[in-house]
Amino acid sequence: MKRGKSYTEKAKGRSRTVLVAPFSAIKWVKENSFAKFDESIDLSINLGVDPRKADQIVRGTIVLPNGSGKVPRILVLAQGDKAAEAKNAGADFVGGDELIEKIVGGWLDFDICIATPDMMKNAGKLGKVLGPRKLMPNPKSGTVTMEVEKAVKEIKKGRLEFRTDKFGVIHITIGRVSFEAKQLAQNYSALIDAIVKAKPSAAKGKYLKSVYMSSTMGPSVKVDLNKTVESEMAEVA
Repeated sequence: MKRGKSYTEKAKGRSRTVLVAPFSAIKWVKENSFAKFDESIDLSINLGVDPRKADQIVRGTIVLPNGSGKVPRILVLAQGDKAAEAKNAGADFVGGDELIEKIVGGWLDFDICIATPDMMKNAGKLGKVLGPRKLMPNPKSGTVTMEVEKAVKEIKKGRLEFRTDKFGVIHITIGRVSFEAKQLAQNYSALIDAIVKAKPSAAKGKYLKSVYMSSTMGPSVKVDLNKTVESEMAEVA
């Protein structure tokens, strides 16, 4: 892969195989970001699971302590009191069958879709449109719920869904380059803890295999999983 001049310059002296303690990795990634926009800080987490088997798919949700830095556009499929609840909570788009038909027609100007259980019968037709884009409401991710207000507010605060892809890797953002290193460290720790707790009982062998950290445009570093943010900062202190 041909890399740009800025990327090549920032990647000088870096090894993709040398392990870097998490807090040091965060500082390095921040220092070596170069885009003119506020890049995200991203993790690629390789897990020792077989995602072809249903009982080894890793998924869950987490509200990052310091948010993700992105305020998603939330669509809520609800009626009556629950629709009013969604609007009051700050949802960007709220409606029923008229929104479902609009989505079927090709409109996708939103990042998260929440639905109340009673709307799922009609929303089933959205599977082919939203499924491939990972936008289909699902009880396991907390996006099919009667607690509409809670769901909307948590997502606005930074709730994220994590899930393994077909290779057993989780790709997820823990914040922005503009965040303080300690804020990113808190988000990193909370996320790793949540993924460890989500380990399937059917998974055998080493669970956390590797973690790579990078900014949106910048080079990545391999994080040392034998060290925690807390232990590293204690050593420095």
